[in-house]
Amino acid sequence: MSKRNWALLAATLVSIIYGVTFTIAKDVMPKYVEPFGFILMRVGGSMLLFWIITPFFSTEKIEKQDFPRIIAAAFFGVALNMLTFFKGLSYTSPIMGAVLMVTTPMIVLVLSAILMKERMQNRKIYGLILGLIGTVFLILYGKSVINASNATLGNILVFINAVSYGFYLIIVKKLMDKYNAFAFVKWIYTFGFLMVLPFGWSEFQAVDFTNVPMDIFWKIGFVVVFSTFLTYLLNLVSMRELKPTTVAVFIYLQPLFATIFAVSLGKDDVTWVKLISAVLIFTGVYLVTQKRVKSE
Repeated sequence: MSKRNWALLAATLVSIIYGVTFTIAKDVMPKYVEPFGFILMRVGGSMLLFWIITPFFSTEKIEKQDFPRIIAAAFFGVALNMLTFFKGLSYTSPIMGAVLMVTTPMIVLVLSAILMKERMQNRKIYGLILGLIGTVFLILYGKSVINASNATLGNILVFINAVSYGFYLIIVKKLMDKYNAFAFVKWIYTFGFLMVLPFGWSEFQAVDFTNVPMDIFWKIGFVVVFSTFLTYLLNLVSMRELKPTTVAVFIYLQPLFATIFAVSLGKDDVTWVKLISAVLIFTGVYLVTQKRVKSE
């Protein structure tokens, strides 16, 4: 198998893992572990794994002037990103959370136009408008009849998560160009752990581990090892061979996998509101990501 095919396979596996994570995480929180306590487990466990594995792949030293960028990446890519995602997911349903995450590529496009002065084509502007309409429609009217205690607040938090991740992708780009990713990811998760510690410590202490079923422990382990640690490693494999825009396209598969998994287990339902919102969002994403036939 060629390196490119391995990269495509890695990116697909990431989408499958993330799609499954929406439902698995809902089984853990908030019944057994509150969202911020779960984040502390996820970030802390992944931080330890990255520190253990990094010496086998990189001995690069980070220059002092790059630490502010690493700290910013930790804030947007770990702290704000994960805190809003898990808190939002505890209120909304798996399908709505997954569909809202699809707005990330469009958010990256807007941030690139603002921060990096990239010119936006009319087609992409139309796509952004359609995606925004779909997202607002889903946030306001996509209340699930099952497995969603406060869908509106949850959807808003997941959308903030998507914006935060968009900032992270732009911030981390220069680090990816300069260093081996293993050299800085351990620092991103270390600073991220310090940022989520004040929010998650009390909820972590409140967990009654004696009453947590064994299958929930396995699901917590899945989120730490597979949904965080392994997905980052797989993303490294895919980003070596594929352009960032190509890797981002695989985000669009997450709602598909999340929907199939959640509905098959009876954890969520499919409604016309969700279907219409999804069509608007996916149409917007399609228009945003299509390349022009003629050069600029």
